Amino acid sequence: MASRILLSNSNDPHFNLAVEDCIFRSMASDQRVLFLWRNQNTVVIGRSQNPWKECNINTMEQDHIHLARRQSGGGAVFHDLGNTNFTFMAGKPEYSKTVSTDIVLQGLKKLGIEGYANGRNDLVVGEGENMRKFSGSAYKETKDRGFHHGTLLLHADLSRLANYLNPDQKKLQSKGITSVRSRVTNLNSVYPEINHKLVCDAIITSFCDYFGETSGIEIISPDALPDLPGFVEKFAQQQSWDWNYGKSPQFTHTLDERFQWGGVELHLDLQNAHIIAAQTFTDSLFPDPIEQLAEQLVGVAYRPDAVAESVDSLIAAFPDHQAELQELKDWLVVAVS
Repeated sequence: MASRILLSNSNDPHFNLAVEDCIFRSMASDQRVLFLWRNQNTVVIGRSQNPWKECNINTMEQDHIHLARRQSGGGAVFHDLGNTNFTFMAGKPEYSKTVSTDIVLQGLKKLGIEGYANGRNDLVVGEGENMRKFSGSAYKETKDRGFHHGTLLLHADLSRLANYLNPDQKKLQSKGITSVRSRVTNLNSVYPEINHKLVCDAIITSFCDYFGETSGIEIISPDALPDLPGFVEKFAQQQSWDWNYGKSPQFTHTLDERFQWGGVELHLDLQNAHIIAAQTFTDSLFPDPIEQLAEQLVGVAYRPDAVAESVDSLIAAFPDHQAELQELKDWLVVAVS
């Protein structure tokens, strides 16, 4: 089986995830691939996850944090340039999560880091109360091939991880997969000089040692693409709102707020990030526009701009209540973020 090693110079999560998926779909079934990459300021969610449940979307937008939905399952993670990401791909029957995990651990061992696998997809250092996770993984398999990808915490800003992965407490129920929170650590706590290049070099060496062969390294970037069928379309999909938000599982969201003119409560049912049913409740002395809001919202994408347009139509229909409805609009734009 021939080996291929790719190293991305791009920190764009949508680019890197598109490259990963295109390689996986187009690779020969008798080929093995190692792909190393990292992303800047990104929350990556699993294929079946709900970003409104997993993420503090409003804070992410304020801080210009990307949201990227990957093709594999698993939980939500935060990436910055203190992370190194790896992807192993191989045809079956050679594909093995155990082998790829061992290659990563042997690579780290070359740097003096004694890690080990714990649980279904975690790599950890320490034992007992001192055990800390430094890597999580996710997987995807088809009939004739599989891939294992994961992230390594080198010197990531762990405080930011908590900011973006701990959502505001809302009355939110979802059929999606909730991320499991774990105690984590950076590997620079074990090896202070660690960096992306050192880790990439160590994993590449471990990969070549394991398979007993030396492969050239292909450097890829938006300016130096490998031959990848369908890449332009896949890159566009990875960047799209329909993929990153619209693929969310069905869920319900309850929003409530009290204004000087009365309280408002909205119960929203959503599917594929579009409102499929809405109920409104209010003790306002003039409830008509609030009642009509429920009708206006059905079929609307769960985006601040789309919801704002619905309220704008109410303002046009009820000009005498413009001030109250503008307050309602300002609140909703933030609440649905």
